[in-house]
Amino acid sequence: MASDKERRRYSSQVVDGVQKAAARAMLYAVGFTESDFAKPQIGIASTWSNLTPCNMHIDALAEAAALGADEAGGKAVTFNTITVSDGISMGSPGMRYSLVSREVIADSIETAVGAEGFDGFVAIGGCDKNMPGCAMAIARLDRPAVFVYGGTIQPGKSRRDIVSVFEAVGQHAAGRISDIELKEIESTAIPGPGSCGGMYTANTMASAIEALGLSLPNSSAQEAVSANKRADSYAAGATVMNLIERGIKPSDILSLESFENAITVAIALEGSTNAVLHLLAIAHAAKIPLTLDDFTRIGKRVPVLADMRPAGQYAMSELIAIGGIQPLMKTLLAEGLMHGDCLTVTGKTLAENLESVAPYPEGQGVIRPLSNPIKKDSHLVILRGNLAPEGAVAKITGHEGLTFSGNARCFHGEEAALAAILDGTVVKGDVVVVRYEGPRGGPGMREMLSPTSAINGRGLSSDVALITDGRFSGGSHGFVIGHITPEAYDGGPIALIEDGDRITIDAESATISLELPSDEIEKRKAKWKRPPPYAERGLLAKYARLVSSASEGAVTDKF
Repeated sequence: MASDKERRRYSSQVVDGVQKAAARAMLYAVGFTESDFAKPQIGIASTWSNLTPCNMHIDALAEAAALGADEAGGKAVTFNTITVSDGISMGSPGMRYSLVSREVIADSIETAVGAEGFDGFVAIGGCDKNMPGCAMAIARLDRPAVFVYGGTIQPGKSRRDIVSVFEAVGQHAAGRISDIELKEIESTAIPGPGSCGGMYTANTMASAIEALGLSLPNSSAQEAVSANKRADSYAAGATVMNLIERGIKPSDILSLESFENAITVAIALEGSTNAVLHLLAIAHAAKIPLTLDDFTRIGKRVPVLADMRPAGQYAMSELIAIGGIQPLMKTLLAEGLMHGDCLTVTGKTLAENLESVAPYPEGQGVIRPLSNPIKKDSHLVILRGNLAPEGAVAKITGHEGLTFSGNARCFHGEEAALAAILDGTVVKGDVVVVRYEGPRGGPGMREMLSPTSAINGRGLSSDVALITDGRFSGGSHGFVIGHITPEAYDGGPIALIEDGDRITIDAESATISLELPSDEIEKRKAKWKRPPPYAERGLLAKYARLVSSASEGAVTDKF
């Protein structure tokens, strides 16, 4: 058992002693009683907002987490941080703030927990950037903490989700559906609270964080509106108190091996390319030396097993119905593909957590057996070459083939590319080049869900590739390559491409090449001039000055 000094390591500095009378006076006003000052203070970081279905229910989960902490002997204090909606801002200038919000969330949680002296905390995330933002704060602060995933949405009519709507826009542009059909899809795809329903970024990161050991078993695989999700939140509050008693901190849980577990699960689930960006950022916060090469190394031995949207057919709710990711992790562990000795927030190892987990039911088709994978190695392919000397991230599921060669059709920014796709300018054999969308050049590294969905909606997913120094939504699929570094704004080779240049992408050799002599590339480099920045003041300007390369996780504290 921890001593009182250990249990109240941080809050005692805020509320103990005669000299802290003013602090106690302030806390009486927000509901503290005399006895509360002798309890560990547990922060509840809520990302509740009515901005988006992903987060609209999180206030109730925060209440449950606070109750769990209080009934376990702590004193819970709830505070909010922001969220923004990728699905709403997608394809607009507002999407520049999406990745930026990850840093704001991490910074604000660190600020509140550090300033108020919480002894531990629960962080609850719903939309895409909430999860890595919460995990980054947990790693930075290194005090007892548990992450809670807000949960997935139930599928809409005919297994529809937000990606169905984006792809319907492309189908409408191609004349394949009518105005009435588009309106019907739009009005039935999102039935209520929860994060987007496929193995998109939210469900990918929730699963990866569970594999890291920072959330309770099954937290990643529960519907947003369910008794299980409320119970998970309650248990998280109580679990933080147990972590305080046992002196277990995130640095006891996070290691290179636990990040390898997270990468393994993200690959097996055919997860979002954003997992690369976010896991690099969380590892940076935890001072773990994770690199792009680790994704390649692990990807050579881990197969893709989940037949889930966007490339597959099943929704997250259907994975939940057969047991979530716990049976998958048990299978991977039995094959020696995961590290079972990694500690988790339960106070037990991963292997101990999985001991009593039952296998998936007979006949289910969501998760393939290891003997019959969708792809024998990773779909997250790190490409290098003269077009991306510092790396690029491809999502190659096998459905779209392993190689593509075509002629460049270049666009400065997403809007111009989308217009050209929708009006038929982009044709079979094109490699669409969307540049000046990187972390600094965008700024904010916008996701290209609108262009990729338009390509798919027009029936061109097998015949057109898209490359960018921006990134992709977890809902994107097709022959798409993002995170190209160095980015165009830094004078990377992607800035030097001209219309008609031949580009070759080879997932088997993990290369992306601009088919030009090196002296021609150097001539173009000598003539290149950086365009003016998108923003000269405010958050976007500050972010652009501070942010690191996508190959380093696009973090803002790497000096």
